[in-house]
Amino acid sequence: METRVAVIGIIVENPDSAEGVNAVLHDYASYILGRMGIPCRELNISIISIAINAPQDVINTLSGKIGRLPGVSAKTAYSNVISKQ
Repeated sequence: METRVAVIGIIVENPDSAEGVNAVLHDYASYILGRMGIPCRELNISIISIAINAPQDVINTLSGKIGRLPGVSAKTAYSNVISKQ
């Protein structure tokens, strides 16, 4: 199986969606290398970055599920490094 390293940037503008974001990330915990969350209280948003090593279809699915949540946007940046697991 080929995997790629990627970073998913997530902006949560709807605080009610935070629980949904956490639930989706929990489902993919085995692929996540690290997570950093920054609450931006003065703007009432949260910024989350996820480092992940997974097959490309898994990364796409995770990013898509998060991006479909109300008030949440997600963008993915892929590395060019492909490894075999």
